[in-house]
Amino acid sequence: MTIDERLERLTERHEALTQSVELLVHAQREAAERHEAFFRENEAAHQRNEARLTRVVGVVENLVRVAENHERRISGLEEG
Repeated sequence: MTIDERLERLTERHEALTQSVELLVHAQREAAERHEAFFRENEAAHQRNEARLTRVVGVVENLVRVAENHERRISGLEEG
């Protein structure tokens, strides 16, 4: 194999490696963008779920108060 052939082969390998790295970089950028979009979407869903849970806890607390009031009234009627 001559020096020119070796240089040509080395140049081809270099170009192939450069293309592979460019494809990897592109794929990595796309994956990072998908990850960011997924994270933002799930963060928004998490915030909505947190708000719902807060409302549910409030409703349950109100029901507890109502039940306690009814229990006091019933106890008062039984004693009276």
